[in-house]
Amino acid sequence: MRAPANGIELEYETFGDPQDPPLLLVMGLGAQLVWWHPELCHSLVDRGFYVIRFDNRDVGLSTKVDTHIDVLAAVAGVLQGEQVEAPYDLTDMAADAWGLCDHLGLDRVHLFGGSLGGMIVQQMAIDRPDRVATLTSFMSTTGDPDVGQPTPEALAVLLEPSPADRDLFVAKAVESGKVLNGPEHCDLDWIAERAALSFDRCFHPDGVANQLLAILVSPSRSAGLRRLDLPSLVIHGDADPLITISGGERTAECLQGSEFLRLDGMGHDLPRYFWATVIHHVVSLAARAAA
Repeated sequence: MRAPANGIELEYETFGDPQDPPLLLVMGLGAQLVWWHPELCHSLVDRGFYVIRFDNRDVGLSTKVDTHIDVLAAVAGVLQGEQVEAPYDLTDMAADAWGLCDHLGLDRVHLFGGSLGGMIVQQMAIDRPDRVATLTSFMSTTGDPDVGQPTPEALAVLLEPSPADRDLFVAKAVESGKVLNGPEHCDLDWIAERAALSFDRCFHPDGVANQLLAILVSPSRSAGLRRLDLPSLVIHGDADPLITISGGERTAECLQGSEFLRLDGMGHDLPRYFWATVIHHVVSLAARAAA
């Protein structure tokens, strides 16, 4: 299904009863809605949520943005401290997600965002705190340059070009997963399946570069997060090499009264091993908010 949102269109799917409390799942850099495993979505439905997952702009079946600029050169410029033009930033991506909520008639929403998605839900909460039932920021950071920075190995994986051949694309995803997920809890079969699903839905590597530029040009959210007073949960794995755990610690520090859930041995993903723990804490957060 496609929804008009903030001047573009977003591809989305829903699970469960629209009369139940809505939970919007927002995913990260270059990640399509298939990143959220259907079984995970159904498990959240079983715990009382109406679950929505969607493709951010520039990935999957959502609108692709014409940039008219050399995005890779712009990314390099930002990393060198230059002022560059960007087609959009995280405020735009947050407005996209609120536009989807508007289309679905959702007033107050539980937000759960991972990685770039965590940055987006943080911005959504800063922009419209009155519409946030709860905020869960997962394997993400505030945009402060002194925290959450990737290891050299993870950065190399992030910046490596995506092969245009399907088999090579899947193979690269598996090899990247070994670096980003860590050795302890790495579901290589699901990583391969997820990569194949993503390639078959839409191969659009330019969108990844555009989203990366949006992250880099967006200012720190720390001050905005400190002004919030809403039920919040911050989840981070202590083995995350892409957004290191200091990013999650800073996020929790900024969100007054937030719960910080540190998951031992988890890297930059949400493997099945941790589903029950994460779902329990998200459900508990919603229960506290309702009470």
